[in-house]
Amino acid sequence: MLLSIKDLFVTYGAIEALHGISFDGEEGGIVTLIGANGAGKSTTLWSIVRQIKEMGGKVDSGSMEFKGEDLSKYSPHDVVNKLGITLVPEGRRVFSNMSVLENLKIAAFGRKDKEDVAQDLERVFGIFPRLEERKSQLADLLSGGELQMLAVGRSLMNRGSLMLLDEPSMGLAPILVQELFGNLATINKEGSTILLVEQNAHLALRYTTKAYVLETGTITLSGSSEEVGKNPEVKKAYLGG
Repeated sequence: MLLSIKDLFVTYGAIEALHGISFDGEEGGIVTLIGANGAGKSTTLWSIVRQIKEMGGKVDSGSMEFKGEDLSKYSPHDVVNKLGITLVPEGRRVFSNMSVLENLKIAAFGRKDKEDVAQDLERVFGIFPRLEERKSQLADLLSGGELQMLAVGRSLMNRGSLMLLDEPSMGLAPILVQELFGNLATINKEGSTILLVEQNAHLALRYTTKAYVLETGTITLSGSSEEVGKNPEVKKAYLGG
């Protein structure tokens, strides 16, 4: 198993945000956590990349393993650079005063394999041609869809094996959402395992292989995305009937 989370408890001060959740992700798959705002989805991602402390939280107990390695033994920097886990956070968080090309190159700043970096840059431009068209443009001048493409592209420049995505469809027009998710499917086929956090349950269940429903810090349902999508309670709460 590529990623294994067991009995994870996370608190923010006196408030318990995650109540012992467990889930896993197989290599090569696309797993989704669906749930409403405040369910604990982002908390889960920040915990995996070892940055929950910077967000004001704390992992109280439980285990998180990646390729059999205990994530608690790694710094946030090493989670990215040694283990190859990357996070595309909610809100994009790119460098607005840098160009598209500079944003992509700085994501690979710590890498020594210059030829491979150049190949990965071409790969990003191949998946997102619009970024190549705007490579000299400041990120601050990009549209919402282009910013999300850039955020995903930055993650690809780290050459990680597991990509975590936090609400990638937020704020995007429907046509751009479909385009983005099609690109994510391509990225997955090229070898990246994806853990997707998404409020748009229709999209999440359509493009993923396995799903977990997270409600107020507890996983209430899991199974294949097709099975979860057919569940009457999921239909009522997340799929409009």
